[in-house]
Amino acid sequence: MDTNVITPGCDPMGSAIRDYFLNGKAGKLIVHSSEFEDDEIPVADLFRKYDQMPELEQMALDEAAGRILDVGAGSGCHSIALKEMGKDCVAMEISELSVEVMRQRGLDARLVNLYDESFVEKFDTILMLMNGTGIIGTLENMPVFFARMKQLLSDGGSILIDSSDLRYLYEEEDGSLMIDLADEYYGQLDYQMQYKDVLGEPFDWLYVDFDTLAFYAEENGFEAELVAEGEHYDYLARLTPSER
Repeated sequence: MDTNVITPGCDPMGSAIRDYFLNGKAGKLIVHSSEFEDDEIPVADLFRKYDQMPELEQMALDEAAGRILDVGAGSGCHSIALKEMGKDCVAMEISELSVEVMRQRGLDARLVNLYDESFVEKFDTILMLMNGTGIIGTLENMPVFFARMKQLLSDGGSILIDSSDLRYLYEEEDGSLMIDLADEYYGQLDYQMQYKDVLGEPFDWLYVDFDTLAFYAEENGFEAELVAEGEHYDYLARLTPSER
């Protein structure tokens, strides 16, 4: 797995976060993909407050307990909400620009890749939101992901993670699915972000249905609990190391 961090010159999202933090506005943050037409991430959404968050995110923040690791923290909106609740949280990011913003917002923000094994701290809750499974990249990376989680979790700790089942994109009116079973898993996407003239490196991003996540969890020594389902094929799950 890649253990790099992102420097300012090739960091579209970090550049957008910095602009919004400094100016209260930002340009368009564009997501390119070979599977879909270009999409735009509203940068203001990355700074939303607790009462502006979807119900599943609010539920995850409420459930998070003990020492918390906020993975892929972005601008720090989840970490700030946790701090306002009086909870102990560390924000993790690979974007140097985003970490600078979070530190200016008063957060304990670390510039480190989740898969960098030199980071050896322990946490009671690992929080992975806004399609938290994305950072896994592909299904074949599941064993590496779960092994890393075991290294970072305290005894009795768990992961709160959200994702979506993208089957709705392939569903016909009669309920049948237009999915080629011989092809790659339908939730594995390739993304590339662009902000103004800053173009990031392409990366893999994984959306995974709960049953598939639960299968890989069991294969790698974890139990998966479906905490709640959202209104549009999204869900929140808790992953806990098995007692065996």
